[in-house]
Amino acid sequence: MPTQKTISPIDGSVYVERTLAEPQEVETALVKAVAAQKEWRKISLDEREAICRKAVEYFLNNADEIGLELTWQMGRPIRYTANEIRKGFQERANYMISIASKALADVEVEEISGFKRFIRRDPLGVVFVVAPWNYPYLTSVNSVIPAIMAGNAVILKHAQQTPLCAERYAAAFEYAGLPDGVFQYLHLSHDQVAQVIVDSRIDYVAFTGSVEGGHAVQKAINERFIIGGLELGGKDPAYVRSDANLADAVENLVDGSFFNSGQSCCGIERIYVHKDVYDQFIAEFAALTKTYTLGDPTNSETTLGPMVRTSAAEFAQKQVEEAVAQGAEALIDPKLFPAHQSGTPYFAPQVLVNVNHNMDVMTEETFAPVVGIMPVESDEEAIKLMNDSQYGLTASIWTTDIDAALAIGEQVETGTWFMNRCDYLDPALAWTGVKNSGRGCTLSTVGYEALTRPKSFHLKIKA
Repeated sequence: MPTQKTISPIDGSVYVERTLAEPQEVETALVKAVAAQKEWRKISLDEREAICRKAVEYFLNNADEIGLELTWQMGRPIRYTANEIRKGFQERANYMISIASKALADVEVEEISGFKRFIRRDPLGVVFVVAPWNYPYLTSVNSVIPAIMAGNAVILKHAQQTPLCAERYAAAFEYAGLPDGVFQYLHLSHDQVAQVIVDSRIDYVAFTGSVEGGHAVQKAINERFIIGGLELGGKDPAYVRSDANLADAVENLVDGSFFNSGQSCCGIERIYVHKDVYDQFIAEFAALTKTYTLGDPTNSETTLGPMVRTSAAEFAQKQVEEAVAQGAEALIDPKLFPAHQSGTPYFAPQVLVNVNHNMDVMTEETFAPVVGIMPVESDEEAIKLMNDSQYGLTASIWTTDIDAALAIGEQVETGTWFMNRCDYLDPALAWTGVKNSGRGCTLSTVGYEALTRPKSFHLKIKA
């Protein structure tokens, strides 16, 4: 039977091996999901909430163990991985649970004598969630918890790199007492994913991944009259104005560029700095970058782990080399990071200057600890450069002038506009992108709209 292997970036060993689902397993899962959802939708919102909160409790109780698994699966340093559960996962899950009653409430319309009219938010049915490896719990929780809270059944297909995350969800919902079939997971190949999407029993697809993957999902969705939420790539910019608090901007933008080895769809990949503070910013940014420790992510002292696989590091290195050949200057000597080694996933952070938009490193997603920095003369130039991208997930401005931040934000093509912060999802706000960063949204009350369909009730109560 076909299998999938998770190769740990730590040492190249096979950390997890799983058998792909057989056709009959897929069929059984779909049958169970449809049947379970018909009963689950009848369960009160209070009961759904109690079960989902208990599932979150399972994750919190096992955060350290889950963190260690995550480090071995995708390489993030152990000092950070448990926090994916304790901070982001918990925050998003609990927020979406807490707003469900408001988000799912009937929509009342103006009264007309003799009639009762309202709009009800019905669950869609079976939601198919296809999740990535880079933030495997943070990306999946955006859809899994609200889908179940809304009365849907969920089938989760997690990335080949992080299959244990899907199994952890199953364990959490079993611990919480979720009825059998409301949540299931399947280990699937790409071809099998497409086959599931075109199945008439799937009512919605929530996909997070690359633009290429998004096109494949959209192609499968187009076979049917359903929609899907697509959270795709990013080339997220930051603009540092002359009035910015430089120390704060440097600290946060270095972290936003290099956390998780730069493997974040909303990580900082390009920075534009006003010419008046450019030299100081560059000096401080490079100095802070050199304080990172690249190495074994199971070591608590490590702050920068390996990239997910060797090919990802080689892709980043190619972008750097091409930029340098075109005139860019690399400020970081990889020799400062002894663990950096060609032919492995261990890749030193890099800061590039003398860059421009003719270079791929400033226009194509890098998804690595590499950032390019350019000087600009004005807000207008910064806006033009930030918008010069096929992507539009997040963008940030660093300034003490909130009026300027709002005015500039109105002109930047992005799903989320930050002032003096970056690389964060606020669950109270819609998480969305424009252009090739995707379609639809998750989180916030708006996120529930994609997981339900409106059903209008028009009742004449007086003959």
